[in-house]
Amino acid sequence: MQLCFFARELQWEQLIVLNFTVMNKTNDLRSLGRTDMMLTPIGLGAWQFSKQKNMAGKFWPTLEDDLIDKVVTLSLEGGINWFDTAEIYGNGASEIALSKALQKAGKKPGDLLIATKWWPMFRFASNISKTIDERIKNLTPYPIDLYQVHQPWGFSNEKQEMMAMAKLIERKLIKHIGVSNFSAEKMKNAWETLDKKGIPLASNQVSYSLLNRKIESNGIMEMAKKLGISIIAYSPLAQGMVTGKFHDNPELMKNIGFRKYSAQFKRKGMEKSRPLTRLVKELALKYESTPSQIALNWLINFHGNTVVAIPGATKETHAKENTRTMSFKLSDEDMAKLDMASAIFK
Repeated sequence: MQLCFFARELQWEQLIVLNFTVMNKTNDLRSLGRTDMMLTPIGLGAWQFSKQKNMAGKFWPTLEDDLIDKVVTLSLEGGINWFDTAEIYGNGASEIALSKALQKAGKKPGDLLIATKWWPMFRFASNISKTIDERIKNLTPYPIDLYQVHQPWGFSNEKQEMMAMAKLIERKLIKHIGVSNFSAEKMKNAWETLDKKGIPLASNQVSYSLLNRKIESNGIMEMAKKLGISIIAYSPLAQGMVTGKFHDNPELMKNIGFRKYSAQFKRKGMEKSRPLTRLVKELALKYESTPSQIALNWLINFHGNTVVAIPGATKETHAKENTRTMSFKLSDEDMAKLDMASAIFK
């Protein structure tokens, strides 16, 4: 397809809109782990729908219902077929907002897939069965396709938590089981516990991006591939740092909340990542795309079908940009260049 302009002459948001409306979608589905749950490589993370209801929710500004509805609708129109939320996201506010938006979009149960998470802090595994009714109520009429243990921080160990999760499958209250932020060892323990009951551990949701490749050096990625567990990448754009927008305009960091205190947003961290962001922007021009699409495209393709990603969206353009990621694929040569440029972040 030929575009009748030079990408250099357009603002990124203009390019997003054009690509969203004219590019052919190639949303090949892939299975989540060794389950029958077939996902698009890109889903939508819904943490930003928290309405500032609790401490976790205050990470994001309050999004009005109309904007949430538009973000969800545009994600669906762009081909995304799954959404990830959690109990801790506004004490269920995100789950409720997501369900309402999907209903307004005219989606019926079975038209899409929902993943949510149980919050384990200061709780025992027995709490999993005690709180599942609230998760179901918040997401009604949509079933829970993937239920995840959000952190390895509970009073019970991962084996006890997996046994509690397995009971929910037996009661047909959830369809599949995942974990989040689990180490390679804890992930293996969870897998072994479920395997004895004939249930696959579908996924491990972890922070993973071109600027955070630690799961490739700490054993998580290797173990996931060995056991057939999918990686769900959250913070796939390193909170926006990988796009280079903060390098180009440091003034943007005045309004980014707690993020500005992390090491990658400090001067030394930004200088370390500058060469990579420069390459990302060069490839964006080459592919008539945007920096975030390049970063996401590498993420979902470099390891074959192992990794799926859940970027968020607080603007309509973000939703369009996310879905456009699935309409092209970086060449092996360009993926290798990104691999080399980001190897220092393993």
